[in-house]
Amino acid sequence: MKTVLMWAARAAGVLGVAAMLIAFASRLGGMHWLGAFQVGTVLQASMAAMLLACLAYLAALAEPPR
Repeated sequence: MKTVLMWAARAAGVLGVAAMLIAFASRLGGMHWLGAFQVGTVLQASMAAMLLACLAYLAALAEPPR
């Protein structure tokens, strides 16, 4: 289970950072919309993904050793 949690944490972290960079770059470019979503919504989704990564990593650390 610890391996699954670690991979989930890594995947969510990479997804969150990628979404944050996309939102940041598009906002610097003067865009308010990214497809059908506002840039702020994409930024909030990136923060949620990074929070999920932190919680999955914490759960992997808190899992008792066998």
